Formats: sequence, structure tokens, C-alpha cells
Amino acid sequence: MNSWVTVSTKVRKELLEKARKYGINVSKTLRNALEEEVKRKEIEETKRLFEEASKELSKISTEEIVFEIRKMRETR
Repeated sequence: MNSWVTVSTKVRKELLEKARKYGINVSKTLRNALEEEVKRKEIEETKRLFEEASKELSKISTEEIVFEIRKMRETR
């Protein structure tokens, strides 16, 4: 179950007035912007972790991988 919290922020008065003038749902817009930023950061983190894993895996020779796969298959 999702639980919600209230988050507040300050914006220039003129900006809020313009948003209201154009019928912009400020809460929804800010919520969407925050969700998108979190997604972007999650993707960045995933890419960074993938690159780290890739560097580590590249240190393992093909022969070692083949040996371990064969060893795993024999234990089945």
C-alpha cells in the first residue's frame, strides 16, 4: 500500500500566479517532476553499477568461465 506525505516548497509568487492562470495543476506537475528525477537518478545508478560489474567481469578469462560452467553442469 502506498502511503503519502506532504512536501512543501517555495516558488516565486509570479510563477504560481502564471501556473494558476494557465490551469496548471501545481501539485501534479511537481509530483511528476520529482518522479521523473528519481527515475533518472535510478537509471544513472543502474548504469554505474553495470559499468562497475562489467569492469570486474572483464577480468575473468573465457577459460575460467567455461571451466566454472562445466563444473556447475557436472554437479546437476
